[in-house]
Amino acid sequence: MTLRDAVPEDLAAIMTLERASFPTDAWSDAMMREELMSPHGWYVVDEVAGRVTGYAGLRAVRGAKDADVQTIAIAEASRGRGRGRALLRALVAEAVRRGVHEVFLEVRADNPVAQALYASEGFLEVGRRPRYYQPDDVDAVVMKLDARAWSVAQTPSAEDAGVCT
Repeated sequence: MTLRDAVPEDLAAIMTLERASFPTDAWSDAMMREELMSPHGWYVVDEVAGRVTGYAGLRAVRGAKDADVQTIAIAEASRGRGRGRALLRALVAEAVRRGVHEVFLEVRADNPVAQALYASEGFLEVGRRPRYYQPDDVDAVVMKLDARAWSVAQTPSAEDAGVCT
């Protein structure tokens, strides 16, 4: 399994996953193409044996102190193996590299697995958007992460690294 930057040639594979993961509210090809080309976006794909099995996107305007996780999707057959966490961590690490202080996301209120993943990485619920996901009438749970604190928590201490002082 390999994470790499998404390129425009990944669009067809990304859209296949997009439609499978979000059947009622998938983005259009044009919307995703714009995201892949945007200077404010950063998309990464997860590949297994040359096949895209997941993707994720971040919107982080250079110089801004906040960023948004746009999307994360994993092929059904690849779920439950830590790939979503790897993609999420890659997005947050990129946000930190861009100088972001806070990372936001929206997650469906009826997706407790995703909510648990985000909470386990330090995201906290900060609000709700009623009936945000259409046409399903599902609320969005708005979550926020302190990216700087997350970054510090990811850095192993000398003790954790087995260094004797």
